[in-house]
Amino acid sequence: MSRAGVSGHLFVFGLGYTAARIAAALRGDGWNVSATGSAGNLSFGDGAAVRDALARADHVLSSVPPVAGADPVLAQYGDALDADMPGGKWLGYLSSTGVYGDCGGAWVDESAATGAGRRSARAEADAAWLERGARVFRLPGIYGPGRSALDRVRTGRAHRIDLPGQVFSRVHVDDIANGVIAALAAPPGAYNLADDFPCSQNTVIEEACRLLRLPPPPLQTLEQAQLSPMAAGFYAENRRVASGKAHRVLGWRPRYATYREGLASLLGDPLAPA
Repeated sequence: MSRAGVSGHLFVFGLGYTAARIAAALRGDGWNVSATGSAGNLSFGDGAAVRDALARADHVLSSVPPVAGADPVLAQYGDALDADMPGGKWLGYLSSTGVYGDCGGAWVDESAATGAGRRSARAEADAAWLERGARVFRLPGIYGPGRSALDRVRTGRAHRIDLPGQVFSRVHVDDIANGVIAALAAPPGAYNLADDFPCSQNTVIEEACRLLRLPPPPLQTLEQAQLSPMAAGFYAENRRVASGKAHRVLGWRPRYATYREGLASLLGDPLAPA
């Protein structure tokens, strides 16, 4: 029996960075995993093969974001997803804390309103999966091997932005995997998965520089930093994400409770650029 207390066949829509860590952990516990995506074994557009694999799976996880304002998984395969009921499939969806929009730096939990932010399509997909009886995991900034402040500092892509009072929440990718696995035996609903210490991105960059013994990048305005539209969009919203429900219901606690433990664990990251 696996550490989740169950075992079976997981089908993943979108086997990317985060979903691949979840799949690897479950494979290590003896699960069968089928998937679409860059690291998957099936093409999303191969309807017959996907539906055949879905019919054999008892757990389905989607990490596919909306495309052109719609959820492509629900649009193409929604009829093949059983509702969460006796004999039905376990459903999971990797969503975003962006569904809460700008909260002026306030704490938000799963009872907060969604849909008012820049990610309205994501909020609609989030709601649609909840209506189907899914466990919806609302995730903040994700970091881990090969994708952290350490990598940005090493490659000269790190920025410090002069926005006093701006805070972000974040979570290590392996803590997400542990949270999803904990939810395999949990009731449907929304679950925030974030670490215990929201803080400014500047603070995280400064810690990465300290660990690497490199000088921090200069403090800049948003205009001076010339960030991509996606990166700049993160600074348009300000919130602290509370994970109390995941603590209570899932028994989940992040192994990397703050950015300090998380970055320290990645210092010897084999995926980091030389």
